[in-house]
Amino acid sequence: MRILIVEDELASRKFLTHVMGKYGDCHVALDGAEAVSKFKKAISEDEPFDLVCMDIMMPRMDGQEALKMLREVERVNGIKPKDEVKVIMTTALGDPKNVVEAYYKGGATAYLPKPISLESVEEVMAELGFTAV
Repeated sequence: MRILIVEDELASRKFLTHVMGKYGDCHVALDGAEAVSKFKKAISEDEPFDLVCMDIMMPRMDGQEALKMLREVERVNGIKPKDEVKVIMTTALGDPKNVVEAYYKGGATAYLPKPISLESVEEVMAELGFTAV
């Protein structure tokens, strides 16, 4: 499984890479713009990501905007909604508006509030049908 971790904060990025490494091959992007670029490249090389774990609050391009662009890249490339990449949005924000926007407007698959724990990651991964390798 190929996983794209999109996180600008070093400690969170290292933690997620460590935890998600049990599930597959992790790639990293530091912001939404880099994530969109890596996502496009992966599709063009016929090695799409199976999962994207993306922070909402990031510089240059936030997670909400990046998620909309990922879904547009999928649409342009003929990827049907049932085959879309699963996206877990993460944020330290307690604002329910961000969660609603990620789910209903952006097409996020799941949401993890920070601070993220090993247990919360394992629970969400199980809900999405992913198992450790």
